[in-house]
Amino acid sequence: MGRLDGKVALVTGASRGIGQDIAELFGREGARVACTARTVEEGGHALFEGSVARTVRNIEEAGGEAVAVPCDVSAYENCEEAVRTVEQALGPVDVLVNNAALTYFIPIRDYPIGKWHRSFSVNVHAPFYLSQLVLPAMIEAGGGAIVNISSGAAIGPGRGPYPDAVRRFKGGTLYGAEKAALERFSQGLAAEVYDEGVSVSCVSPSQVVATPGTVHHKLVRGMDDPRAEPGDYMARAVLLLASEPLDAVTGRVCYSQELLQEFGWIEKGRGTGVDRPGSGYSQI
Repeated sequence: MGRLDGKVALVTGASRGIGQDIAELFGREGARVACTARTVEEGGHALFEGSVARTVRNIEEAGGEAVAVPCDVSAYENCEEAVRTVEQALGPVDVLVNNAALTYFIPIRDYPIGKWHRSFSVNVHAPFYLSQLVLPAMIEAGGGAIVNISSGAAIGPGRGPYPDAVRRFKGGTLYGAEKAALERFSQGLAAEVYDEGVSVSCVSPSQVVATPGTVHHKLVRGMDDPRAEPGDYMARAVLLLASEPLDAVTGRVCYSQELLQEFGWIEKGRGTGVDRPGSGYSQI
């Protein structure tokens, strides 16, 4: 018996990294998984390997059920079409994971307006779009789960004087603001839909996770960087938030390792704890 047997899950940004890990774990736990991303086939991204086709193939080879749903979540009409496609192929969405993210690491004084709007559309607007689109079916069913993926970047640097570690990562202001907005959105939505039995939560990695994106931005030395959080920690944390009873998880804004330790899913003392701004090892 899997924790998500009989559930339909929609995971955005499922072509690589954390999104791929989440989608594949969900498949092993019995969910029928809709994998969405812009990169449909291998070679479709100019910088990174990975595709929703690969993720779907991995899920199916492990005995699970999945479909690839191409989607650029920055536009409402694309999200609307994606949810419609998922409902037709698999049924109403029981679990939504808003994982897709975009950042350019550009200082505010230099930020191109077009990139600013696009980043905000992916990181803030898309979780709103998709949550609004799947909520009617969840409310009708009397339950469901929305899990949003945040970042330690949401924690501001404080009032100064600013430590060297914060100054080194100039260019992350917008991303941090977007993730802070996502966390507040998660808590507010959790309160709004509590009486309908829908859980809404938000989780960040306790340390940076080695992914193609974090390697590209030089936040880790490589995919085998020993300082990085194990890739399955975030996937397991999201599974926990998507499958535990409503009152145990809804409204939480949490970190992966702390959450997994609290519920006994990893041993106390595993990992190196939550990474905070100024610790010398910032995360995206």
